[in-house]
Amino acid sequence: MPSQGDALQQTRTDYEHHMQTCRQCHADSAPCAVAKHLLRLYNNARRNSTHPGTRAR
Repeated sequence: MPSQGDALQQTRTDYEHHMQTCRQCHADSAPCAVAKHLLRLYNNARRNSTHPGTRAR
């Protein structure tokens, strides 16, 4: 089972990779819906890693 640190790193990597490769994010210079979702996942993972007892909504 992956640790919380692994999950945090993976969500960050997924978000950064998307931002580097998404044509819409580059063309609009604003995050697309997928980028916003990946950032939300990353923020939730980061929150859970700093406060392990709390649940994500």
